Amino acid sequence: MERKPACTESPSLGSEKEPLTCRSRSECKKDGQLLRNCKPSLRLSEELNKVHPSPGERADSEHMSNKYLAVQSPDVPCNGTRNGIDDGSAPTLTVVPSCRAEVQHLQTDLGERETWSKKIDFLLSVIGYAVDLGNVWRFPYICYQNGGGAFLIPYVIMAVFGGIPLFYMELALGQYHRNGCISVWRKICPLFKGIGYAICIIALYVASYYNTIMAWALYYLIFSFRSELPWTSCHNEWNTENCTNYFHNSSVTWINSSISPAEEFYTRLVLQIHKSKGLQELGGISWQLCLCLLLIFIIVYFSIWKGVKTSGKVVWVTATFPYIVLFLLLIRGATLPGAWRGVIFYLKPDWNKLLTTEVWVDAAAQIFFSLGPGFGVLLAFASYNKFHNNCYQDALVTSTVNCMTSFISGFVIFTVLGYMAQMRNLDVSEVAKDTGPSLLFITYAEAIANMPASTFFAIVFFLMLITLGLDSTFAGLEGVITAVLDEFPHVWGKRRELFVFLLITLCFLGALSTLTFGGAYMVKLFEEYATGPAVLTVVFLEAIAVSWFYGINQFCRDVREMLGFTPGWFWKICWVAICPLFLLFILCSFLSSPPELRLFNYTYPNWSVVLGYCIGTSSFICVPVYMVYRLSSTPGSLKERFIKSITPETGTEIPLGGIHMNAV
Repeated sequence: MERKPACTESPSLGSEKEPLTCRSRSECKKDGQLLRNCKPSLRLSEELNKVHPSPGERADSEHMSNKYLAVQSPDVPCNGTRNGIDDGSAPTLTVVPSCRAEVQHLQTDLGERETWSKKIDFLLSVIGYAVDLGNVWRFPYICYQNGGGAFLIPYVIMAVFGGIPLFYMELALGQYHRNGCISVWRKICPLFKGIGYAICIIALYVASYYNTIMAWALYYLIFSFRSELPWTSCHNEWNTENCTNYFHNSSVTWINSSISPAEEFYTRLVLQIHKSKGLQELGGISWQLCLCLLLIFIIVYFSIWKGVKTSGKVVWVTATFPYIVLFLLLIRGATLPGAWRGVIFYLKPDWNKLLTTEVWVDAAAQIFFSLGPGFGVLLAFASYNKFHNNCYQDALVTSTVNCMTSFISGFVIFTVLGYMAQMRNLDVSEVAKDTGPSLLFITYAEAIANMPASTFFAIVFFLMLITLGLDSTFAGLEGVITAVLDEFPHVWGKRRELFVFLLITLCFLGALSTLTFGGAYMVKLFEEYATGPAVLTVVFLEAIAVSWFYGINQFCRDVREMLGFTPGWFWKICWVAICPLFLLFILCSFLSSPPELRLFNYTYPNWSVVLGYCIGTSSFICVPVYMVYRLSSTPGSLKERFIKSITPETGTEIPLGGIHMNAV
């Protein structure tokens, strides 16, 4: 009988050296994974390849320093030995030359996951996602409403103990498991896989209304290429008799019925909201906005259709341009008469506000929605990182940049509001009553229109709004794309362009209700109900699943394998207790006092609250539905079903030295 070539490797990374002999090279793989399948300890290899060994089996292998079954680089000499390994060093295993061709073949079969071309591409993408339109309009408004400078205290506290830990956790999960928000749960806790489907539905809701706001900005941008901006005059066909232009005529008196030309341009030409009677009668579709939204989606498609290597280049423009414009607008605003009034109003602390619960709720909600965990984006972006990328440092840098951008945006907005107050001879609080998009499209647009070089500043301002929105759209859709492609690789793995086209078509059709004459009412409804409570619930369950079911110690070991150090006690306490309480606090506050919706002179009917909660529930319902499906389809007793449902189904491939390691 002819003797077959042999190769040796260590049975485990923490055991004593024990040469093992492979019976054939074909036993080096199974289902595309590198496996230990050697003659003297075939039983051991089969047991160790189980994702979650039983207590008795676990006792037999407690000496292992980590949970890898691996083959190191084929260039390592085949001497049947293992380097000494201490608790903090990387494992080194060996493979004989006769197995080298097989290993190289396995590398090709497994394929390498797409990665960012450069580290800066990832950072700019995350910053572009986190810094969105809400940083420009929501933070300044919430800040002055909740005590000015005093609001920064609860804001920072909520960021340190709630927002940043959740941000860090999602980056670490995505980078370690290298999967989107659906399939990642197979490696964490399959029972909670419905979270991934809920996230995808929420992302579709966001895409259905968020891009409409960019369509409004594009509409403004088109009208900005004029020597005289159209929202400075009351002599247009859309103006009414209440139109009052106080900028060009100092003798004009501003009364309660007065309407600025900027407001009439926004409401009567862009939105055409006067043609709708409310949610019960939205009216027809505005073909102008429809074309604007179509152009936005075309830009989005050709930016993300090829993957992160394409979108990573686009964000060099879309993520950096807003900072250039914010810097220009900050300088311009600081030189306007009355700017100091706005700054004082923005930062003047009201310490009594800190004693009210609403301030702390607003601070928690603002930091959460600003950083944006729970939308599947951070998981998706981090999954394309190199395995040993320092995601801890990335989390601190990007979250700090996001918070600082929000703070600086307040100066950009309130210097202009101070200028507006001085021109109207009103208090800043009267000028700052507009909230949400109205703050940008009415108040700020009007201020820009009455500055020197107004055409230039209008063009760059609305370009900034569009680029801010594009970054967030790229990110939100990439979260869905990555999730679906990872979950159904055999269906869509090589059809990314087609899937992206179908997804964007679906988003466009879903946005049609927001393009009607009453579309602004739908945008407000989606913004308040479709995302808020649903995302909070989803991330609350995500934090519970990772910290309590997957296990905080296992999660920290995962981080240590990537970064070389274990997260400290501060992070562990935040993940296990503070973050779930942080999310539960915001969620209960939302549910106990649903927002009273009002837009312009329209008060939303009572049934709109029920409609809003139905929209929000339609995404979250995926979580309990999948739990019921999972438990009912798993064989065994109820206890066995539950244990199997919270046990990871598959290990995680850990790339090491060019070879994938199979973490079990």
